[in-house]
Amino acid sequence: MSAALSPADASLILFGIFFALMALRVPVAFALGLACLPMFILEERLSAQNLVQETFNAYNSFILLAVPFFLLTANLMNVGGITDRLVRLSRALVGHFPGALAQVNVVLSIFFAGISGSSTADAASQSKIFIEAQTKEGYDLSFSVAITAVSAVMAVIIPPSILMIVWGGVLTVSIGALMLAGIIPGLLLGLAQMATVHVYAKLRNYPTYARATLKEVFVALAVSIPALLTPLIIIGGKVFGWFTATESACIAVLYAGALSMLVYREMGMKGAYGALLDTGKLAAVALFCVGTASAFGWLLAYYQIPKAILAGVAAWNMGPTTTAFFIAGVFLVVGCFLDAIPAIIIVGTILEPLAKAAGLDPVHFAIVGIVSLAFGLVTPPYGLCLMVACAVAKIRMVDAIKDTMIMLIPMLLVLAAIIMWPQIPLFLPRLFPPGTL
Repeated sequence: MSAALSPADASLILFGIFFALMALRVPVAFALGLACLPMFILEERLSAQNLVQETFNAYNSFILLAVPFFLLTANLMNVGGITDRLVRLSRALVGHFPGALAQVNVVLSIFFAGISGSSTADAASQSKIFIEAQTKEGYDLSFSVAITAVSAVMAVIIPPSILMIVWGGVLTVSIGALMLAGIIPGLLLGLAQMATVHVYAKLRNYPTYARATLKEVFVALAVSIPALLTPLIIIGGKVFGWFTATESACIAVLYAGALSMLVYREMGMKGAYGALLDTGKLAAVALFCVGTASAFGWLLAYYQIPKAILAGVAAWNMGPTTTAFFIAGVFLVVGCFLDAIPAIIIVGTILEPLAKAAGLDPVHFAIVGIVSLAFGLVTPPYGLCLMVACAVAKIRMVDAIKDTMIMLIPMLLVLAAIIMWPQIPLFLPRLFPPGTL
């Protein structure tokens, strides 16, 4: 017995309702679930109960437990004074560069990315630390907002990354390999942002701090070493096969808690409660998106919509590089309208056969997709990181768009380099194959 609707009709209803709800400003997770509901009712062999069933099936995943634990690690580090020590180290390392405070902003994002895995958490904490401080030192408000939002995207590229955990779980790719593959692209994006800040600082005469002495650098490094060990524990343990991604996230929470309460002694029970509360809110939103997006993706597969879409694209006979650029373009557009997690579950599964047919390495395909989706965090109308930074600065998103778009240009060049030279993301996974060390 065939499906009641054709792939074209089903996709028209699914995506039509979804985008209509998005236009009405319904939250993404609810829009995905509500778009599925008519399909489950219209189809004779399905019922509304299937929506609940498929949503909860998505949560039956040990890997997804890593998401709240990585968020909790970041929140514990914020409350426990660990972020303050990383700010001090960043200032000692790059404070003498043109646009000193903005450079510190970028370097701190690199450090924080190795701990949190969440761009939203990074954007929220960095905005509170830097936006007002930069404007007081003479930086333009739009520039301060843009660099804070743009630097936050590295948190989903430099491991540990929540998007890598979701991608690995949904598309069955080694999470250890993804973590290693994200290191070089993430650092290249950081360097591109620092170069952009340098140009801005020269053109607008932004202030520079005095160069830190060697002693000041070593002292800042010494107090930061316990915090910097966190990403090494997470990534090292996963790569060496000592524990799974979820177990590494649990160990990171225990380590961050011990560091905050016993070593730095800046977190009490009230601070721990606040960190748990914030984690619950962020994790609930992220995981609810996973559930409803999985139901949406299940319907796409049921009506064979991906097969119908790819039948036309496959006829173009694109090579590996052209296919990778096409995939990046799709993710860049989708990222403007959809959160990264449902985009991976829905669009990633659609594009996976195309990537496989073109001979793309699964890890290379994943990094191209994740980096492309990361840009969506600062591009309207979605632009969650930009939205957070603008909310903290109390300005409209449109006021920060120009500087944000300028900063994205060198980052897009890095994405193009990752596509044209797959060895950039694949160098470390091939050098240290996860589980074989």
